[in-house]
Amino acid sequence: MVTKNLYTISLVAAVTLFSAACTATKPQEMASAKTDVNIPKNIIMVVSDGMGPAYTTAYRLYKDDPNTPAVELTALDPFLVGMAQTYPAPVSGYVTDSAASATALAAGIKTYNGAIGLDVDKKALESVLQRAKKIGKKTGVAVTSQIVHATPAAYIAHNESRNNYNELADSFLDDRINGKNVADVMLGGGWNYFIRDDRNLVAEFKALGYQYADSYTDLLALPKGKPTLGLFADKGLPKALDDSNPHRLSVLTESAISHLENVNGYFLLVEASQVDWAGHANDIASAMSEMEDLEQTIKLLKNYVDLHPDTLVILTADHSTGGLTIGADGDYRWSPEFIQNMKASVTMMSEKMMDEEDMALYVEDVFGFALNDDEKNRISGISIDMTPRARESVLKSVLDKRTNTGWTTSGHTGIDVEVYAFGAGAQAFAGNLNNIDIAKKIFELLGDVE
Repeated sequence: MVTKNLYTISLVAAVTLFSAACTATKPQEMASAKTDVNIPKNIIMVVSDGMGPAYTTAYRLYKDDPNTPAVELTALDPFLVGMAQTYPAPVSGYVTDSAASATALAAGIKTYNGAIGLDVDKKALESVLQRAKKIGKKTGVAVTSQIVHATPAAYIAHNESRNNYNELADSFLDDRINGKNVADVMLGGGWNYFIRDDRNLVAEFKALGYQYADSYTDLLALPKGKPTLGLFADKGLPKALDDSNPHRLSVLTESAISHLENVNGYFLLVEASQVDWAGHANDIASAMSEMEDLEQTIKLLKNYVDLHPDTLVILTADHSTGGLTIGADGDYRWSPEFIQNMKASVTMMSEKMMDEEDMALYVEDVFGFALNDDEKNRISGISIDMTPRARESVLKSVLDKRTNTGWTTSGHTGIDVEVYAFGAGAQAFAGNLNNIDIAKKIFELLGDVE
């Protein structure tokens, strides 16, 4: 308990000092007075899509060692500096989608839900990635969704609808041809949108000098420091619980950095995309495995900043998803031990269990705990006539009941999200922020185009 109290006191003191530094420094001074503000050479923006405060709390408890009296901190906890408001432009009310929030984080302007890099009048906005490119830095994205999904697209492209995936993919290539500011490194999913009957964008990128990889192994074997396109799935990557590497985001992040490093520095967007997808699915096991992938990435980035102190890392969420509750139905309990030994996601299980002679025995093996009679009966009642989603729902209901996890929605919620920062210039991101402030502060650190 003494350790916890000391941590709380030190964290409050750190946030206070960070806030004072931000208040004392005027915006025009941030871009010019390098003696007053630590200006980063490299900026790494990490977005954990859908990660509201309940996710970080749940993950801390999920990783806790029950044999010690204290709840151990995660790799994220020491770098908490503030909170951010997430609401979109008034035309879309108070609850944002990922496109509007990503545009706010990337360009510093509130917009309507669904907009990619456009304001409410559908005028194109400059993103921090594009500004970084203008001033001579290399730029990249590394995500676990398809690279044309809302968050990465908002940093690279402009489109009136986030759902225009083929148009967004086309713009990635066409903007590059036209000399616009497109990323030098793009890693994630998206074969469906880049290799189509009407156009093979992969071949066109290769003709422009990009090297290409379609497996993690091939990616790691590519020469460093070159423009790189890496696509590893039809759409998003497999869930962390099902992927060949459960820490694939850290692999993509480390690889992206190795291709971006140069004397002028770089801007890299990293997105833990599938925290959000787990929230939409009300899938607590997948949510925690995606959070673990994020934590491994933060550990990697902390080690990198230790060796490269001219690097800034910012971590936040675009919104919260699912209305996650740890402790439900008036029961003062949360029991994460029932999801700590999962061997596969409920999505994968719902597909494979129909081939099993004893479905209950199969579920026990993959869950990692013995089912009670009621749970066995419910599992045995699953039939081939049920949709995969219905089968998943039965499996998730067992896990929710065992862990005492609650959900309020399959969509987004409008709550504030946490902001974490470390490295050069981290003090600028402390306090109670609006999400557009994050982009504005990055613009200030990048400075004006000469």
